[in-house]
Amino acid sequence: MQKKEISTSNAPAAIGPYSQAVQIGNMLYTSGQIPIDPATGAFVEGGIKEQTVRVFENLKAVLAQAGTDFSSVVKVNVFLMDLADFAVVNELYSTYFEKPYPARSCVQVSGLPKGALVEIEMVAAL
Repeated sequence: MQKKEISTSNAPAAIGPYSQAVQIGNMLYTSGQIPIDPATGAFVEGGIKEQTVRVFENLKAVLAQAGTDFSSVVKVNVFLMDLADFAVVNELYSTYFEKPYPARSCVQVSGLPKGALVEIEMVAAL
């Protein structure tokens, strides 16, 4: 199968040697998104709520570029700097997804790029 790079200016450009997303067959794999505003290239101001919304909006743009949306997402990996933020992230998460919800993992990590509080990656079936 051939890999297809998915890239949009409506989400932050990759800050390393990776793609925003890769499609292979009917599967789409997104890279982790952090709270960078693609319009300014700046890190979003605020706390976990503002950062999580920006991350989901970035992922929404990547999914749209691939011709899909959150309804096709089958797996989500959430990386948090502090698991104490889980309730806030979970509440926002529920506004982007409907039943049947994707499978999900959520872990606390010791660091994220640019000091982000949250990073999220997804797998979608197209």
